[in-house]
Amino acid sequence: MDTDNWELQFPVDADVIALDKDDRIVVLIEVKIIQAEEPAAKQKIVDRAIDWLKAVLANLSEKNAIVPYVMFIDAEKILIFKWDGVNLSEPVCTLNTGEICRYYMPTFGSKWLSELTLGGLIETWLHDLDYNWKSKISPASEQIAAIGLLPLLAGETTKSGVELGGNYIYRDQLSDEYCYRA
Repeated sequence: MDTDNWELQFPVDADVIALDKDDRIVVLIEVKIIQAEEPAAKQKIVDRAIDWLKAVLANLSEKNAIVPYVMFIDAEKILIFKWDGVNLSEPVCTLNTGEICRYYMPTFGSKWLSELTLGGLIETWLHDLDYNWKSKISPASEQIAAIGLLPLLAGETTKSGVELGGNYIYRDQLSDEYCYRA
């Protein structure tokens, strides 16, 4: 992927981020509801979103903000990648979105779904992975532990609809809260 094709200017919008106990971003999450029916068209949308994520990560890395994990989530799958500051791995974990989300919303997949709702379900799952408020063993916790992400979620918080720039969270778009994260 050629990240030079993306002319990003900070701040950039992030659907969801997970912050560790020290308020460092550990996961950047892109949520998409894909309307396309044809597999090739769906894949093109996924590829473009992942290319955009790579460009965002590269630009954040230039500002010395390394985000170790990224998730791409649509209504069918959750793809988790590792970022080392230069390269984005192939997916290190692929999960079925319905299997995760139905645990928190039994009607998942039976009616219309918005990106905001899907993002909220993912935030709920991330909180459950850390706090085990719904179950002793959260969905996919073994897979998340196996890729090294689970310990980074200890004491985590999530934010949705934020603007990022380097080590800064410029503005929480949903609450107009201005924040600084080092």
